[in-house]
Amino acid sequence: MQPTVAAPESVTWRVHLDRSMWVAGVRALMLQALHPIAMQGVWQRSDFRTDPTGRLLRTAHFVAVTTYGSLSEADTLGEHIRRVHRSLSFTDPATGRLHRVDQHDLLVWVHCAEVTSYLETCHRAGLELSTVDLDRYLDEQAHTATYVGLDPSDVPRNVADMRRYLAKVRPSLSVTPEARQAVRFLLWPKVPEQLAWLAPLKPLWFPVGALSYATLPAWARRAYGMLPELPGADPVATAGLRALRSGLNRVPERYYNLIFDEATVRSADEARERLLAAGYQVENGFRALRSRTTFRSPDAPAQRVPVEA
Repeated sequence: MQPTVAAPESVTWRVHLDRSMWVAGVRALMLQALHPIAMQGVWQRSDFRTDPTGRLLRTAHFVAVTTYGSLSEADTLGEHIRRVHRSLSFTDPATGRLHRVDQHDLLVWVHCAEVTSYLETCHRAGLELSTVDLDRYLDEQAHTATYVGLDPSDVPRNVADMRRYLAKVRPSLSVTPEARQAVRFLLWPKVPEQLAWLAPLKPLWFPVGALSYATLPAWARRAYGMLPELPGADPVATAGLRALRSGLNRVPERYYNLIFDEATVRSADEARERLLAAGYQVENGFRALRSRTTFRSPDAPAQRVPVEA
């Protein structure tokens, strides 16, 4: 049995363990909020308003488990998510129509907003990815879609198909009062109770939130109109994103991992043990000093593969 859901040699592994994923995850939530019906589902049926940071951490846990979790761990999490979603519905105030949280078109939108944000942000931040890698990532993520109740054939599996999907859905996107409020929460979120010790460092979050906003497509930023649109905004955002990634990459992993929920860190530790048992070898130095652990694959000795541990 394979030790992790995504093989350590996969593009998924490289993208999801990149530290610019914090910006990518917040950008994904901002992009998702532009779908008025999907936003109503979040607004009415989640605790996003009271705990936006908690939702981001739960998303990080889902990404972690469906990347380096065990197959059984990911199946259990997926079953829980599908069961919860099946039980929830909400009403669109514009039409009075009742919608299910697990409505097919909403699940597809959420998936696409997430994976495009992850891929585009990490690539823009400096993660080296070839054209083949970009397509391969979307193809790999078609499997992840099954954990929320979709079929791999339901979602775009290459860049060209994803661009066609986004162009098709764009006319139905708009900024609602709820979407604008959601972005305000994400720019300056409440510090969750379990991270209360980080409250004095809260001002350090603003660059993450601002970069998440700045890396949205230009049409989305114009629609929101919440931060000034400066000349040369895109190159400045890219430079800021690369600087943030560079800084985060220098943080030793034992400190970096304090941000995550205990369950997420435990999943990473268990993944490390499974990989070692499967023949992978730790390559990069003393654990207390390194910024991240890299493993040498038993099948590809020359290839270095990063993993948080």
